[in-house]
Amino acid sequence: MSVEGPVTADEEGAGGKMPLLDHLVELRTRLLKSLLAIGIAFGVCLYFARPIFAVLVQPLVRAGQGKLVYTQLFEAFFVEVKVALFAAMMIAFPVIANQLWKFVAPGLYRQEKRALLPFLFATPVLFAVGACFAYFITIPLALKFLLGFQGNVGGVTQEALPSVGNYLSFIMQFVMAFGIAFLLPILLMLLERSGIVTRQQLVSARRYMIVAAFAIAAVATPPDILSQFLLAVPLILLYEISIFAIWFTQRRRKTGAETAPVEPLEEV
Repeated sequence: MSVEGPVTADEEGAGGKMPLLDHLVELRTRLLKSLLAIGIAFGVCLYFARPIFAVLVQPLVRAGQGKLVYTQLFEAFFVEVKVALFAAMMIAFPVIANQLWKFVAPGLYRQEKRALLPFLFATPVLFAVGACFAYFITIPLALKFLLGFQGNVGGVTQEALPSVGNYLSFIMQFVMAFGIAFLLPILLMLLERSGIVTRQQLVSARRYMIVAAFAIAAVATPPDILSQFLLAVPLILLYEISIFAIWFTQRRRKTGAETAPVEPLEEV
């Protein structure tokens, strides 16, 4: 019976060693392609900046506020630039993620690729879910609460006149905070798969997570209690979902390992 030599890393699906200069050239290529995608998307979004901003102001209109002002001559122009850049980053994200994957993938084994691909596809989906949750639920509730302070106080009329720059910062802060917050399950599952944390550690850290959720919400949202509550509660729920997802994947891995056929040992 012939004896086969040891399987190399290349045969297992990982790329061979690459000189440092080749790594840098490859990294530059991926960065240039990502920047090109952002540049093209930015040009298109700048042309449609006003229609995009019209979509972003709909929560404010539905809350009963139909007026925005700008206090500086260049504010309206820079708002359109920020809107275009914000939308361009969203549109170009799949291209950026693809270029990152192409840079990292050659150095991974087949099993590592199979393990990471679901997380790669789930990242933009969960971010979009978080952004939609902010746009359709959280922002309207926060605006209704904040605009509720308008009225007559001591004979003086209080009226909200938000500027376009402040409103854009407000809505971008919400969208980014909720989009990133909804990536928590992916982060925790990756940490568990890499062996950095265990499910038991996550379960025992529940009480600390509640405190951390409110601390993160206090930093990532405007300084009103409703906005902080609307972010902290989903964070806590996502933490619990992550624990359940880790339990489910561990069970599947265990079942797969038990049902996998065991090859008999052969004598050389």
